[in-house]
Parts: sequence; C-alpha cells; structure tokens
Amino acid sequence: MRYKTAQIDGVELFYRETGEVGNPKIVLFGGFPSSSHQWRELLPALAAEGFHLVSPDYPGFGHTKMPEGFAFTFDRISEVIEAWLAQIGFTRFGMYHQDYGGPIGNRIVGRNPDWLEWQIVQNSNAYEEGFTETWDGIRFQLWKERTKETEDALRPFLETTGIKSIYLAGHRDPELISPDNWTMDNAFLDLPGRREIQLDLLENYKTNLPLYATWQKFMRDHRPKTLIFWGQGDVFFTPAGGEAYLRDLPEAEMHRLEAGHFAVEDHVQEIATTIARFYRDKVARD
Repeated sequence: MRYKTAQIDGVELFYRETGEVGNPKIVLFGGFPSSSHQWRELLPALAAEGFHLVSPDYPGFGHTKMPEGFAFTFDRISEVIEAWLAQIGFTRFGMYHQDYGGPIGNRIVGRNPDWLEWQIVQNSNAYEEGFTETWDGIRFQLWKERTKETEDALRPFLETTGIKSIYLAGHRDPELISPDNWTMDNAFLDLPGRREIQLDLLENYKTNLPLYATWQKFMRDHRPKTLIFWGQGDVFFTPAGGEAYLRDLPEAEMHRLEAGHFAVEDHVQEIATTIARFYRDKVARD
C-alpha cells in the first residue's frame, strides 16, 4: 500500500494506491462519515486478486486538508476528484461506489462516460425508495430550512456514539466490526470545521435527487456490467433501494448481505473473491 498526495486545484488530496500498475483498474469511492480508511482491508485483498486500485480522501475528509474557501458540494468535490483521476491516469476503470461515492462517481462518469468500464454498487442510493426513515429529519427539516435546531437534530450522527451505531446497525456479530472505525472517523471529525462540512453535505445531498433520473437513464443507455452488494440492515438506505437497480440493469448480479452501511467490515473476503470472479467471467471475457 502506498499513501500518496496530489495537488489538485489548490487541494492537497490524499489517496491510497495498491496493486501492480497495468493490472485492471478499480477506483473506490466511499461515503459518510469515513474516508479511504474504510477500504483498508479490501484494497490489499483486491490487489492480491490482480487489480490496480486507488481510493481518495475527499476534500475535508480523512487526511485531505480542508482548503480555505472551498465550496463543499457534491458538484465541486466531483470536479476535484475528476481532475485527480485524469492526473494519475485513471481514465478507464471499474468504479466501486458506496454512499457519497455514488453522487460523486455518477457525476464523474456522466461527464466522461468512456471512463467507466464496469461498476460495483454497495449501498449507494439512486432511487427514491432507497431512503430509510432516518433520512426524514434531513429531507423534511434540514432541506426545507437550515437552522441551529435542524442542525442540532443531526449532530448525534457526527459524534462517537452515532458513528458507532452506523457501523454496527444490521450486522449479525458486532464483535467482528473494528472499533478503529469510529475512533478514526471521530478523530477526523474533531478537526476544526469538519462537522460543519458534513452538515453542508447533508444539506447539499438534496441536489442529488433531481439527478436520479439522469443516472438511471445512463445505466439503461450504457448497460455497464454491474455487481451489487447491498447490506440489508443499512441505517440510511433500504433493501428496496438496492432492488431498484434491477429495473434499469436487469442483468446485474445482486448479493444481499446480512450487513449494514459498511458491508465490507465483515464480508471483505466474500466481496473480494466475488469481484475477482465477476470481473473474470463477465467483464474481461467481453
């Protein structure tokens, strides 16, 4: 594993890279409230299966510094990540997207459709029916009026107990989920301004819903080979949100996991070997 930085539009972007250059490429886009740390076990497992992989810390996440005056929107973050991919030569890849990785990755491939070779979807919502009741306080309160009261209602998700609950929800055996996850995430959130960044993005998430129809049409038009892993107990996204992909991609391969938002935590080997088999049988063969 290499821990690298790139200068992109004034952002010192941190990213992880592993695997042999020249091997099939996969970009991993993660989600709230983590960083590339969430892929710390999957990255080497996939490198051992013969892939070349990268995963960034978005601006204001993880080890990527918070640039002064940066607009924390999904549009702006996707522009920085797109420029980074172009700089490092990742312009043809499999895209693994989870949670925030969906809005960011879908924007990038929408602007560069020839970059997407195939995709892995893991608890990355693109359908209205995907929202759990947990979203109600965001959609029907924060999105309508952002006030101290509507922000305060969400702050428990940005503290240790709330972050821990996101990691543990839906998993059969909580002893398999490393506490390093919420310790690491909370340490980054304790940095100045980081919780406000997350509130900005929770508010800005409303810009994704009008794009759902566009992303769905992209899938119907381009028919990317698609592998879906869906943690059935995700606190944020319903099982119906995973099933909805099959409307637009009926040939997609679906794996329903007894897991939650971060399904990799206790399914890493299953996910890695399934990705390798899917690539070999469905992508490379074509």
